[in-house]
Amino acid sequence: MHNRKILKCPLIFLLWMVFPTSFVSAQGSKSVAKYDVVWNALGKNENSSMPLGNGDVALNVWTEQNGDIVLLIAKSDSWSGNGQLLKLGRVRVSLEPNPFINVASFTQTLRLEAGDVELRSGNNFVRIWVDANHAVIHMQVQTKAPVKLKATSEVWRTKKYHLDPQAIGRTQLGFFEWGNDPDSLTFYPDIILPAKDNRISWCHFNTHSIYPIVFKQEYLQSLLSKYPDPLLHRCFGLTMKGKYLVSINDQTLKSSKASRSQELDIYALTRQTQSPGLWRAGINKRIAEIDSVKISKAWDAHQQWWAQFWNRSWINVSGTPDAEKVSQSYAIQRFMTACAGRGAQPVKFNGSLFTVGHDLPAGTISSEADHDPDYRKWGACYWNQNTRLIYWPLIASGDYDLIRPWFNMYVKALPLAEDHTRKYFHHSGAAFIETIYFWGLPNVNDFGWNNPGDELESPWMRYHIQGGLEVLAQMLDYYNYTQDTNFARNSLLPMANAIITFYDQHYGRSADGKILLKPAQSIETYQVTAVNPTPDIAGLKDVLPQLLALPATLTGKEERRMWTTVLNQLPAVPIGTTKNGKLPPEGIGDPDGERIILPAQVYGKPKNVENPELYTVFPYRIYGVGKPGLHIARNTFDARLFHYGKCWGQDGIEAALLGLTDTAKSAVIEEFTSYGDQRFSWFWSKNSDWTPDMDNGGAGMSTLQLMLMQCDGKRIRLLPAWPKGWTADFKLHAPYKTIVEGRVQNGKITKLKVIPEKRRKDVVIINKMIS
Repeated sequence: MHNRKILKCPLIFLLWMVFPTSFVSAQGSKSVAKYDVVWNALGKNENSSMPLGNGDVALNVWTEQNGDIVLLIAKSDSWSGNGQLLKLGRVRVSLEPNPFINVASFTQTLRLEAGDVELRSGNNFVRIWVDANHAVIHMQVQTKAPVKLKATSEVWRTKKYHLDPQAIGRTQLGFFEWGNDPDSLTFYPDIILPAKDNRISWCHFNTHSIYPIVFKQEYLQSLLSKYPDPLLHRCFGLTMKGKYLVSINDQTLKSSKASRSQELDIYALTRQTQSPGLWRAGINKRIAEIDSVKISKAWDAHQQWWAQFWNRSWINVSGTPDAEKVSQSYAIQRFMTACAGRGAQPVKFNGSLFTVGHDLPAGTISSEADHDPDYRKWGACYWNQNTRLIYWPLIASGDYDLIRPWFNMYVKALPLAEDHTRKYFHHSGAAFIETIYFWGLPNVNDFGWNNPGDELESPWMRYHIQGGLEVLAQMLDYYNYTQDTNFARNSLLPMANAIITFYDQHYGRSADGKILLKPAQSIETYQVTAVNPTPDIAGLKDVLPQLLALPATLTGKEERRMWTTVLNQLPAVPIGTTKNGKLPPEGIGDPDGERIILPAQVYGKPKNVENPELYTVFPYRIYGVGKPGLHIARNTFDARLFHYGKCWGQDGIEAALLGLTDTAKSAVIEEFTSYGDQRFSWFWSKNSDWTPDMDNGGAGMSTLQLMLMQCDGKRIRLLPAWPKGWTADFKLHAPYKTIVEGRVQNGKITKLKVIPEKRRKDVVIINKMIS
């Protein structure tokens, strides 16, 4: 059991209530507190929730009109046998008498600086927090008068059922991976375990798995014995208990007596095991380990983690109402990423761990408009084009622990990717299709359910492999910033060799000896018939020189020889001219048009709304402020067919990198005010994805960072696209373990601190104004 001394002494507890941030003294924590979200009325339903989390276990926390407190609980690795990321469950907490209804004042506060939610009314107080260092949720209650607490597990997955292909279609992309599946999809209920020792436990145990079906559909059955099924017998769930709480049935705990001090603890565990009983034994062992730490020390460590997190970096913007909105949104996006970004799998672009829903009548199928808590549009696979945008800004913010799950997913999947490359194409290397399961294979719906061969049927994804290059570019940035040689050896270089080898061996050579990328596509916009797509060429031209610049102690002669050969054999980035001021259809521009970058050497009609030609600006930094050919890149930006900044759009990022201050400013405001329709506005609008649209928030973070600071090798450029009317205090990370901290006001850098000091000589102020 926890040592509850902090609650046993009323004076200590009251001091703790009055001075709840006594352990949080870092500058970043102090500055972020002004962005706390405060509500002054009870909520209504799941659309009235606030986010919390410790990076693995996450909550939607809300209140209802009767004063109940509801926790919808998620975990980063709670994958069902269907490969669906399920919620762990929902817990409803009732207090009797309830101190938060029919009262003169009430506040509910999301405290970013401390990673908790507080409810207050007079001398009545509730704190909810997910321990930053352990998989446990704490709810601590202090009331003026004695109350009784009741905690109920609410389970909505109660029956086994089937969806036939037509029903799957009616989910409106909720099960995207299973679209066109000729067979039905079976769903299984949760298991409510018998109450024991005044503990309530429930779990989901996978007795079946789609994993072998995916291998079979993609003609990879021979590899199954080499790669164990990660879904079968995966068991995930919760156990809840609390001081003076007794079980009155298998789903409910209730106070044995009224008290002014109450506590509820909810523990989470995911494990592959042979039975729910063994899972229960495992979570009981985990509970004993967690409870061996006094809750007062756990709270101290929790606050210290958040203080350290906020002190890593910050951007605090002021000067106009829009600037202040952007600033708050930047902080809250970073907070939500921290709440869900340290788990076994990466953050889901389409909702993260914060999707919500409600119980449906029996026989009702979840749809976009009416759905249960497990629903998410666009399904369970990882889409590189979307997810990458969550992770780019985490490098400059110094949130290296949050980016590692993204890298780890690809590195762990690399051996399977290499094996399936050998089986399909009879050569070495690896490639990753845009949409993959977390174990690395393509989405089976894109592969095709009746596919007679090994080439993807979907024209949207068939040759869409440049995402592997982009992950490699992110890894190179990570190494350049951290100088982590272990990461370089164990993650970066295996990924680099596999991806570059694929491009070397998969494609033939043209008459001039250059690599001929054909058949190919330029992102999703120019499908199937593209030749020499610009994103792939730009990606290779970006990463190969960086690989060759790595220390000789990390690389071998043979791999350097291969990288050099591929670099020398790359075709040029396609260049053409505008037609009537825009990107020319199929590459045929006006003779006197402006010179621009083309999306491919050969391309047809657009099928989506991306601008692949601008991948030469981002994510591959061939063109930009202070680099040759800036005018060509700006011409290309002006001539782009599709103007899109929100969601997975790149307008804001590209404008910042091109030094287009006004455009970047407008874009970052649009990104960071793309509010959703829930009470917590920063559950971003679904845009082209689902709510909250996490890639939208990630794009906003990158835009703001790049307006303020851009790094190129050792060069650090400040204010490349910063609006004169915006003031900012900032602390950001730069390559070679560098930290840049300063203040910009009226277009001038008024304070600047660079650590280490020797890196100050590499800082360039773009507008040449410093005071």
